[in-house]
Amino acid sequence: MADPNEFEKFGGTEGYIASPALVDAVNAAIALERPLLLKGEPGTGKTLLAEHVAEGIGLPIERWHIKSTTKAQDGLYVYDTVQRLNDARFGDGDVTDIRAYIRLGPVGRCFSAEDRHVLLIDEVDKADLEFPNDLLRELDEMRFSVVETGDEVVARQRPVVIITSNNEKELPDAFLRRCVFHFIDFPERELMQRIVAVHHPHLDAQLLDQVLIKFYWLREQDELRKKPSTSELIDWIAVLLRSGMSADDIEHHIPFLGALLKNERDTEALDQFAERGGTYPREWGQLGPRYNN
Repeated sequence: MADPNEFEKFGGTEGYIASPALVDAVNAAIALERPLLLKGEPGTGKTLLAEHVAEGIGLPIERWHIKSTTKAQDGLYVYDTVQRLNDARFGDGDVTDIRAYIRLGPVGRCFSAEDRHVLLIDEVDKADLEFPNDLLRELDEMRFSVVETGDEVVARQRPVVIITSNNEKELPDAFLRRCVFHFIDFPERELMQRIVAVHHPHLDAQLLDQVLIKFYWLREQDELRKKPSTSELIDWIAVLLRSGMSADDIEHHIPFLGALLKNERDTEALDQFAERGGTYPREWGQLGPRYNN
């Protein structure tokens, strides 16, 4: 007989390097059957984690990418009144069968599925302030009613819910109490080397060293409005490799800056630095204390 205290554990995947604290947070959420709320800088792999949790524990995934206009109802179901009106006007379909015009959203599809799913609710903070509260009952009870038909959709298997936030606005306390929370810290040098190795496994060691020195130096610059993220580092390395750049080529400057910095104020700040005769670091000891060991 199965131990009721046992559950499917996430241990990471080859394609996603997760810190031990993040792995623990995922497994706590699975064990408690509560949503996992992830915060952190854009580009630190919050959305990607859901894909790899699904892969790691062998579950299908439903993705719900939130926009500023998204309503909680959209995740449950939508009543397609336009299609019903068209069918009534042109005589196609049985307009008396309202169930034929109910379209389940990502949450509804997870609840009605035979198999357990991972449900990604991505960038929850993009929606209005009431959005998280409007989902409280459904995520707690794993059920909702279809008003137009009186049907109740009850989760056959409780999904693994992963919610991401870029911290653009505060989330309600009542919502936070129902979540397991984890903030993804920006990777330190050693962890970043492992992350880069997943995407660029044959990268020359000297080139990697210079790439990371320049990258972390950029992140130390207080005048930058948007500091480069992990995803931008991966893209920058890809550009360097495709252009045939070596460690010597980037020792004294930062080529393809547009792959790392994404607004004109930041690129202008770096241009002014160069015009003032500023020199870029070539060794780890030229960075702040946290990178000198």
